[in-house]
Amino acid sequence: MSRIGRLPITVPSGVDVSLTGSHLSVKGARGTLERSLPTQMRINVADGVITVERPSDTTLHRSLHGLTRTLVYNMVEGVSRGFTRNLDLVGVGFRATKQGNDLVLTLGYSHPIRYTPPEGITIDVPAPTQISISGADKETVGQVAAKIRSFRKPEPYKGKGVLYRGEVIRRKAGKSGKAGKGK
Repeated sequence: MSRIGRLPITVPSGVDVSLTGSHLSVKGARGTLERSLPTQMRINVADGVITVERPSDTTLHRSLHGLTRTLVYNMVEGVSRGFTRNLDLVGVGFRATKQGNDLVLTLGYSHPIRYTPPEGITIDVPAPTQISISGADKETVGQVAAKIRSFRKPEPYKGKGVLYRGEVIRRKAGKSGKAGKGK
């Protein structure tokens, strides 16, 4: 039995869960999330607890069991608490500002980069070198963070770029200079 798939999901107060066939809709304080889940999995919603069961022990059903439970759990967590990803800008002159709903990044290019977040995503700039991305859908929050990081990925020589908070960049040695040359 899957260790993750067999865990029950408790639905917090203020969250409404409705299941129609294999289509799950979760509504809470932070919005509404909908998703079509694999039809092979049996999802039971009763007494504020959601459980996911698999029909057999085939490899496909075992792999879908944990996946389906995690997708449902992330939906419930997203509409009740939400998800946040934090980014740090490391480099001389690297900074972020907000203009209306857009994020404007200065990352050492000849022009500033303007990024408009998708629906349901909130971007905050608590400091010029920090970005906070939050929303109800974990997948979208991660995708937006990855997109912003892709504008200037961290490089291994000086460690400059857009980093996830707490990310450690493996540093490489630079050129060795004049050492090793003959007389």
